Order: sequence, then C-alpha cells, then structure tokens
Amino acid sequence: MPEQQTTSLDETLGFEAYEREGEEVARGRMKVADAIRQPFGIVHGGAMASLAESVTSRATYQAVGPDNIALGMSNETKFLRPVSDGHIEAVARVRHRGRTTWIWDVELSDAEGRLCALSRMTIAVRPMPSGGPGGG
Repeated sequence: MPEQQTTSLDETLGFEAYEREGEEVARGRMKVADAIRQPFGIVHGGAMASLAESVTSRATYQAVGPDNIALGMSNETKFLRPVSDGHIEAVARVRHRGRTTWIWDVELSDAEGRLCALSRMTIAVRPMPSGGPGGG
C-alpha cells in the first residue's frame, strides 16, 4: 500500500493564497523564492505552469466534487516576460464547463501587475475513485 503524501506540490512551490469568485474566476498567488528560480535568477516556467494548473484544478473540483475529481489534462503556457522577485498572481477565467472537461484561461502577472505568462488549461472531470481521495 502506498504511503500517504505529507507535502503537496503547492506547499513545495510556496503557493500562498487561493480564492474563488463564484464559478467563473479563481485566483492564486506564489511568492518568488530561490527554490523556484532557475540558474539565471528568474522563475522557472514549470513553477508558473504549475500555479496555473493548481488554481484551475482546485476551482474545477470545488464545482464538481465531491462525487467527481478534477485532473490536469492539458497545460499550454506561453511566457511573455521573466519574473525575478516579488510574487506571481494567477487569475483564471473559465471558458467551458462540460460534463467531462473544463477549459480555463489563466493570466499570470508579476507584483507590478505586468502580464508575464498566459496559460490555457484543460481539466478532466472524472468520477471519484472508490474509497475517495487516495483510492481504495
């Protein structure tokens, strides 16, 4: 039997805040720290893409759970400007709410409010595995 996970990726990457504005908009925030910078001192693109996926997966689950789960299915992130300090703010807007998939557009901005990346997330909606979170 697998061991229970004690630390999530959100905690590992330092995601600080999450909030939802109805079913249409969700927000998340990540502090810039050495742990998420690549060797040239800017935030690793994977950390930014993970923030987009985490915010949209969580928001989708809050709408479709507890009988369903929400899983990242596709993450397309385009990087527009580097981020070196401060924080990254993600604002996600739902574009499609289907029975088996949701699609979100996410804007990732720096502490000055400048657009730094755009993500298009597809989230799969599937029945909750028997036994609930962690399986059976």
